[in-house]
Amino acid sequence: MDSVRVPPTEAVGGTVHLPADKSITHRALLLAAVSDRPVTISGPLDSDDTQATLTAVVRCGASAQGDLGDAVVVRGRGLRGLRPPPALDCANAGTLMRLVPGLLVGQGGDFCVLDGDDSLRSRPMDRVARPLRAMGANVFTAPGGTPPLVVDGTAPLRGTVHDLPVASAQVKSCLLLAGLFAEGETWVREPAASRDHTERMLAAAGVEVLRDDGAVGVRGPVDAVVLPDLAVPRDFSAAAPLLVAGVLRGDPGVCLPEVNLNPLRTGLLAVLERMGADVRVEPGPDVGGEPSGTLRAARGPTLHATEVAPEEVPALIDELPLVGLLGAFAAGRTVVRGAEELRVKESDRIATVVGALRALGAEAVERDDGFEVVGGGRLTGGEAAAAGDHRLAMLAAVAGAASDGGVTVHGFEAVGASYPRFGADLAAIGVGVDG
Repeated sequence: MDSVRVPPTEAVGGTVHLPADKSITHRALLLAAVSDRPVTISGPLDSDDTQATLTAVVRCGASAQGDLGDAVVVRGRGLRGLRPPPALDCANAGTLMRLVPGLLVGQGGDFCVLDGDDSLRSRPMDRVARPLRAMGANVFTAPGGTPPLVVDGTAPLRGTVHDLPVASAQVKSCLLLAGLFAEGETWVREPAASRDHTERMLAAAGVEVLRDDGAVGVRGPVDAVVLPDLAVPRDFSAAAPLLVAGVLRGDPGVCLPEVNLNPLRTGLLAVLERMGADVRVEPGPDVGGEPSGTLRAARGPTLHATEVAPEEVPALIDELPLVGLLGAFAAGRTVVRGAEELRVKESDRIATVVGALRALGAEAVERDDGFEVVGGGRLTGGEAAAAGDHRLAMLAAVAGAASDGGVTVHGFEAVGASYPRFGADLAAIGVGVDG
C-alpha cells in the first residue's frame, strides 16, 4: 500500500479501541529482560518498532513467549545477565537505540554495534553517547554523532549529574538505566519535564526513584529489578489523529476508550481546549500504573489560533504536526516555538509538515524552532509524501478527510512503525482509505 487516497469526509463517528502505547511497550520489554522474575505483559503494541525491541531482548539472551498485540511472557536474565550479540538491528526504532545502551553498559560484555535503517542512521545519538561517556562508559558513534552506535559493557560506571540541553524522555531514560549500575547517585535535570514512563516502571520494579527540585535520579549500584506483571494502556499518540479527525469532522463524533492520560503525554488536550475544540475527557481507572480514561471529540464552533510555547513542547512533541493541521482550520495565526527537536525525528518534521500543509493549500512557514500556520478555515487537498515518517502519513490522511478535494498520501505504509491498523481504524469512523 505505497499510496492511498483519502477522500473528503463530511461526518465521522464511532468508537475505536486504539493500539497499545508504544513508549510503554518498549520500556516494559527492556525492563522485563533484566527482571529477576518472569513478566507477563498484557496488550503490548504490535508494530515494526516494538518488534525490533522484542527481537533485540531475545538476541541478548532473554526468552519470550506469546505475541505482541495479545500477551508476551518475558523471562529475563537478571540485571547483569544479558549477553548482547556483536550487532543488534534497531530497524527504525529510535527509542530502542537510545534506551538499550543504558542497559548494555552494565552487562560486562564485549562491544555491541547498534545500527538501523537509513532514517535511523540520520538521527543524533551523541546525546546519549556523551553523557554515558561522562559516567565512564565506552560508547562511540559514527562521525557526526549518528549511528552506528558501539557500546562496551566492561567499564565501571560512576554516578553523575546530567543537565540536558533539550528535554528528552529517551535520553533521560537511558541515563537512569545506566545509573542502576553506577557507583553513587545519577541525576538528570531537564529544561522542561518529559514523559515519565521509565520512572514509573522503575518504581514499580522496586527501584528507589529520587526526586529533587525537578530533577530525577537513582542510587546505584542496584542489586535487582523485579518488574511485576503489567498491562499496557492505549496510546495517546495513536488517539491524537483520530481525536483531530473528530474535532474537524466529528458528527456525531469519535469515542476513544482506555487511553493513557499521563499528564506528561497529553499536552495536545490543553492546546485543543485553548483552540475551543469540543473535546471531553472522562477519567477512568489506572492501567499499568498509568492514568487512563475515555476521550470524546466532535465538531464544534470555529477553532481559534493559539501559540505553543517551548515549555509545552515535551508533552506534545509527537502531536505538533497535528497542531499545524488544526491551525489551518483555525481563525488567526497558530505558532509553534521551541520545537527544534522536530528537525531530528524520522524526518525533519518542521520542513516536512510545512511542505505538506502548503501542498494541500494552507499558508504555512518554517521557523528555525517551529512553524507558523495562518488559518483559512479549509484545505483544498492534493498530494502529500510521508517521507518515511509515520506521524506525517497520519497527518496527511486526516487532512484528506477534512479537505475539499481529498489527499493522496504517498508512503502511507510508514504508519506501520507505530499504528499498523491506522487505515482500518479511520474506516471504522467513516473515513475512506482507497489504495
